[in-house]
Amino acid sequence: MISRPNVVFITAHDVGRHLGCYGQTGVRTPALDRLAQQGVRCDEAYCTTAMCSPSRASFVTGRYPHSHGVIGLVQDPFGWDLHNGETHLAAHLAAAGYDTALAGLQHETRQADRHGLANRLCPQADADTVAAACEAFLVEHARPARPFYLQVGLFEPHRRGRAGFGDRPSDPDDRVVIPRWLRDDDGSRREMAAFQAATTAMDRGVGRIMDALDQTGLAGSTLVVFAADHGLPFPRAKASLYDPGLEIALLWRWPEGGFTANEGLGLSVSGVDILPTIFDVLDLDAPAGVEGRYITRALRGQTMDERPIFAENNFTAYRDPMRAVRTKTRKLIVNFAATPAFYDTSQQWRPPTTPITPDDPRNAKHPVVELYDLEADPIETRNLADDPAYANERLALLADLAAWMRRTDDPLLDATPIEPRQATAARLLQESLA
Repeated sequence: MISRPNVVFITAHDVGRHLGCYGQTGVRTPALDRLAQQGVRCDEAYCTTAMCSPSRASFVTGRYPHSHGVIGLVQDPFGWDLHNGETHLAAHLAAAGYDTALAGLQHETRQADRHGLANRLCPQADADTVAAACEAFLVEHARPARPFYLQVGLFEPHRRGRAGFGDRPSDPDDRVVIPRWLRDDDGSRREMAAFQAATTAMDRGVGRIMDALDQTGLAGSTLVVFAADHGLPFPRAKASLYDPGLEIALLWRWPEGGFTANEGLGLSVSGVDILPTIFDVLDLDAPAGVEGRYITRALRGQTMDERPIFAENNFTAYRDPMRAVRTKTRKLIVNFAATPAFYDTSQQWRPPTTPITPDDPRNAKHPVVELYDLEADPIETRNLADDPAYANERLALLADLAAWMRRTDDPLLDATPIEPRQATAARLLQESLA
């Protein structure tokens, strides 16, 4: 008799909250819409950083990027990785008696022996291939001798280099709706249509996995978590600390555990809250050093106190350090370098999509401090950091941010992190003198 639920944790690249269940009427995502209807939709969920590897590493460690060590992308030529001593969610669950498996993308550590995912069902592939591997696994585990943890990494709707979002045809029922923070022009419309087609392909893969849970009789006893790693892959979103970069879809379903409220959860939730919540669901003690909190009570419809959201950026393709604190009504960002106002997420020489602000995005630079009134200016276009009317709020938010950085031993308060490539280059130079 299995006393703990199975866990299926599904992540998708770059989708933010661009799903039907979050009110996006232009894109077709029936599987995720159904998952949201059957479970709990977190309406105020935010990643710790709007970059793939660092955000995902926060999901599986319950810690902020500057704490777990993945402050940039793990793949070559960047080479960031978990600090020694950091333990992946799957490794914790394997030690607790879970069978562990991975289907598709694993993007949070470079070392296969670090993540604890014992069975590799298939490599990174398209959503249909990953879903087929999951279907086979679930059929095989329809009567599991012990609970399982299945981690599913869907690549879509990430760009495929200069090929853009791929050659998938747009759904004839799709409507292209351009977010208010992007210019509504031909370039944006072409990109959004292709992005939505890739999103629908991702959703189809989720649907196959959910159907397999139903068909194998595992749905009731399985906790399903779906999370976007960060916001949309457009300028002033991905790799930024503005809301379009930090907003993520986060869905929970566990019929036997009461995660079936079929309502939006308004509590502010961070990516670091995922691991402690899973541990609480499984009645396991959270590991030492976890920086998030469990939100289990809120998922069951109970009241929990609000907490501010903290977020960071460190390395994109270059060093780009930022820190932010977000409340329900205000956002304060501190920029530690005179870097471009936004990172080019297009993976092309000439980005086809342009933000509405700044006026000259290629040459604009970050100010040191940005402060936004999210009630009056939800798309964060008017920086109030130097407005005397907001001086007291600016000071209070700076103090909140500094206290969080001190509490989490953020190295930006005292020193500059060294890039892996810098460490390698220095080692080679030193060895040449030996």
